[in-house]
Amino acid sequence: MIIGAEVTVLGAGIGGLAVATALAQRGANVRVLEQADEIAEVGAGIQISANGVAVLRALGIGAVGGASSAVSLCDGASGGQVLRMTLPEGFELVHRADLITALAAAARDAGVQIQLGERVESVDADGTQAVLRMADGTASRHDILIGADGLHAKTRTAVLGDIAPFFTQQVAWRALIPGRGEPAEARVFMGPGRHLVTYPLRGGALTNIVAVEERASWAEEGWNHTDDPANLRAAFAGFCPEVMDMLAQVEAVNIWGLFRHPVADRWSRRSVVLLGDAAHPTLPFLAQGAVMALEDAWVLADALAVHDSRDQAFAAYQAKRKPRATRAIEAANANARNYHLAGVKKTAAHAGLRMINAVAPQRMLSRFDWLYRHDVTRGD
Repeated sequence: MIIGAEVTVLGAGIGGLAVATALAQRGANVRVLEQADEIAEVGAGIQISANGVAVLRALGIGAVGGASSAVSLCDGASGGQVLRMTLPEGFELVHRADLITALAAAARDAGVQIQLGERVESVDADGTQAVLRMADGTASRHDILIGADGLHAKTRTAVLGDIAPFFTQQVAWRALIPGRGEPAEARVFMGPGRHLVTYPLRGGALTNIVAVEERASWAEEGWNHTDDPANLRAAFAGFCPEVMDMLAQVEAVNIWGLFRHPVADRWSRRSVVLLGDAAHPTLPFLAQGAVMALEDAWVLADALAVHDSRDQAFAAYQAKRKPRATRAIEAANANARNYHLAGVKKTAAHAGLRMINAVAPQRMLSRFDWLYRHDVTRGD
């Protein structure tokens, strides 16, 4: 049904630009509405696993970042390696801004119209067409409206109503520092109630840092809030000299509270359908937030291309995506617990991981074959 169909996408993030490109390549007329005045995603790195890279390649987007060779788990206090898992081909370490730039170029090449400065006040999904009411007082109707507008999506509210998330009692910091000559791999430094992930970006020119701490005090959701770097350093006092040296170089840092949002019971309502964080927000403990949005984009575009009606397409999309997204989120939640062990539990767990590292280090990675070896572009 998609040939010549008019489709509107809210949000020019990773998921929004990917679905717009996939639909345009299949013959749809696509507009992307973005509230920002420019497409300029700021400052952070992301890991794109092989299942996400497969979608980028299918969209015609070549390598955006550098290949990631391994993931190493390290003891935060000593810095010693606990487990190192060599990654197969197809994993990348990417600066988010570089990925957004590549996706926007692919969308425009496919004929997508990207309209900036479009500030949506509300979304009404009650009728046969979705109604967008804009900040300038205008309104418009849409036969197919894709909500890729993130955690605080107005489309999510239109489909589900107001559903309050709960604070996980964890906060996360993001920072970039000059490159330090690290190998092209992600390292996770684990400690009681906290962990820190670091990896190189842009050929080693930058080092990306993501740090998570358990704490009772609340922090606002959304990672564009700034914090004093001294607070980050204090949170990780007692970690190994390598970590403290990295944190000493942090001059600017963003912080956000980690909130648990339920996976939506339904992903569409009449002409509105949700994608990525709007449908299934995830915590950042398995590096799958952007990847799940990329998978969603491909599957939704395929569903709209092969089904005879919008309702059939939306139902098929949810049926295929919801179980997988839910499983990925549950796996991410489990990682958070495992990274933050203390006392006897930590000692026993690290001893077990070191034994596995000596005998069969890839066994731990193979537990995620269902995730990383899945390729939605082949119909998996």
